[in-house]
Amino acid sequence: MSIKIRTNPENIQVLYEDNHVIVINKRCGDIVQGDQTGDEPLSDVIKKYIAKKYNKPGAVFLGVVHRLDRPTSGVIVFARTSKALTRLNKAFAEKETQKTYWAMVSPPPTAQTATLIHFLKRNTKQNKSYAHDKEVPESKKASLTYTVLQKLDRFTLLEIDLHTGRHHQIRAQLHKIGCFIKGDLKYGSKRSNPDGGIHLHARKLTFIHPTKKEPLTITAPVSNDVLWNAIQKS
Repeated sequence: MSIKIRTNPENIQVLYEDNHVIVINKRCGDIVQGDQTGDEPLSDVIKKYIAKKYNKPGAVFLGVVHRLDRPTSGVIVFARTSKALTRLNKAFAEKETQKTYWAMVSPPPTAQTATLIHFLKRNTKQNKSYAHDKEVPESKKASLTYTVLQKLDRFTLLEIDLHTGRHHQIRAQLHKIGCFIKGDLKYGSKRSNPDGGIHLHARKLTFIHPTKKEPLTITAPVSNDVLWNAIQKS
């Protein structure tokens, strides 16, 4: 299935859209759902886009299926019908999806590829997770596999396959092995990025379409950024 990218006045990048599903390339800084900041969430922006495009006079249904951290960019799926929401929620909860991320880190990991297994404990007051080598009280097992895709002058591009979906999992696990994502002050980076985001991108997502019952793979382009552009050209 070919994916066409469209831009629109609501300033969202639609990667895929049909009657049941809409997939967006989230920008870093966007919040998926409303929170205490009071900033307009991406879910409301998409509702406005749907209402305008399809000339819907009433309330627009949109179900949040999963989330990305606010400073993270990339593929995110929303349900346009209650049937799709129920089926997608079940698929994500039962890990019937494949999630691949890109991360720019420094310093580089010691191994070209490795599977990381830690036990993550969340600190809600700090909004942060800590990775432990062994199980500790109230911790949850976290697993991912990373592969070095490319080494640049100062940063290394990792491709990460996520096996579990824990709070700040990639950020916490990479911090644990001494690899810090560019711009991620909370997890070891020395400097923030000018836009307040981090160089962690949900690059690709595969899931079963809730009504067509066939696999759908969506790939999100990286943003127009000096560092991301470096990998595109080399």
